[in-house]
Amino acid sequence: MNFDNKPIASREVLEAHLQALVTLDPGLGSILSQVGEVPLRLGRPGFAGLASIVSSQLLSVASARAIHLRVEALVGEMRGENFLKVERDALRAVGMSYSKIDCLRGVAEAEISGEIDFAQLHQLSAPEVMKKMTSLKGIGPWSAEIYLISSIAHPDIFPAGDLVLQKMVGKVLKRDDKPDEKLTRALTEKWSPYRGAAARLLWRYFAVLRDREGINL
Repeated sequence: MNFDNKPIASREVLEAHLQALVTLDPGLGSILSQVGEVPLRLGRPGFAGLASIVSSQLLSVASARAIHLRVEALVGEMRGENFLKVERDALRAVGMSYSKIDCLRGVAEAEISGEIDFAQLHQLSAPEVMKKMTSLKGIGPWSAEIYLISSIAHPDIFPAGDLVLQKMVGKVLKRDDKPDEKLTRALTEKWSPYRGAAARLLWRYFAVLRDREGINL
């Protein structure tokens, strides 16, 4: 069965894409053999998924998770209309920055007004999704690409603005520098149409090296 254009929404598809990736670039095979099971890294769709992504920006995984759990305790079901019912100061009191609060309030208002339809995003091409999402105040390319790879499970997205991925691209390609976003995007074109699998593999490789060797950003 050909899985090339399938969303990476199951273990079967991810494994197929990883095998196709290392066939395309055999140099990644030794990395795949070291890392064990590569996580799917699926996120919730809609406002809830984007809220989790925005909450995690510039924070450690543990800090982001703790803050997001406290926010969810205030909001209840993580929907835009529910988020708008909670006072800004109450959200700030549980650790969310005002800039993130205002960003998500804007997203919630855009969803309610029909400016953005999260269900429709699944039917659009990646460039169309990027255009719609980055038109929202506070949503940049990184957030939009993370939404594409995790909540939509797009198979050929590589979030080139991600600092971990930049570091790992530099490492696996044996560069002396950490490539910036533009260069990372160019260097990873060769992994298309399996860039979603490549991103997951390199995130996992970073986690393995962090635990084994203490590597950090």
